[in-house]
Amino acid sequence: MFISASLVSTSFIVGAAITAELDPAVLTLIRFGFAVILFAPWIYFRYGLHCSFSLLWRCSVISGCLVVFFCCMFLSLRYTTPLNTSVIFALVPSISCIYSLVIIGERLLREQLIALGCGLVGVLWVIFQGDLSRLLAMDWNYGDFIFLVGSVFMGLYTPLLKLLHRQESMAVMTFWVLVTGTGWLLLYGGSEFLATDFSKVPGFVWGGICYLAVFTTIITFYLTQYSVTYLGPTRVMAYSYLYPGLVLVLDLVLGNGFPEVKVLPGVFVVLIAMFVLMGAKEKR
Repeated sequence: MFISASLVSTSFIVGAAITAELDPAVLTLIRFGFAVILFAPWIYFRYGLHCSFSLLWRCSVISGCLVVFFCCMFLSLRYTTPLNTSVIFALVPSISCIYSLVIIGERLLREQLIALGCGLVGVLWVIFQGDLSRLLAMDWNYGDFIFLVGSVFMGLYTPLLKLLHRQESMAVMTFWVLVTGTGWLLLYGGSEFLATDFSKVPGFVWGGICYLAVFTTIITFYLTQYSVTYLGPTRVMAYSYLYPGLVLVLDLVLGNGFPEVKVLPGVFVVLIAMFVLMGAKEKR
């Protein structure tokens, strides 16, 4: 999960660099399509491309949540920063924990609830930049609000995965989640895809899409789905608390500078929440 978190943190920066060049639905469709094409030969030779109706509908439910999230992510990055989106994503464990309680009856320790509350405080601090008047007025950045909507759907991902997994290989399930996700995107953004003049798309965009398809789609989906069966939905999603710190480091390495000082307390609170949540699990 640490490897997965490290890879996912790069997607916020890569996504911000390429999102202005393509419609978010088209960008997500190409990303999923590339991932399916690259993954299909390995699945075919190792497992075969057999798919039951049961597997298809279960993967369709899971992929629907992912499709909404990724479309919201690419759209939101036109209006907000990679750091903001990475911090907002830290809300997903709290959302996932509520879903897990309702869907699969997963109960949390007191330390875990404290950590999730800290994560919420850190997220609100960054969104409203430590300004209480903006919080009370609910003065949202448009991009932050779009990403929050996507995060509400992403919170369903790991509880649904735990609920709907039926002992299939995680590689097989990952592949059919990508296939059904591509199907959803064709239904939603197929007309926009056909209307796009791909000859005008810059080369760096194709490079970014390939990177996202391989490293932050195939590899991270597989690692996450593999880990959920061992760690449970809440602990897996807790690793998203790493994203803000990793994005901060990546921004500095890439020469993008340091964020505004007033948002840093929120980032540190999010990181503290992660350590509390991991410690609570170890005691248990």
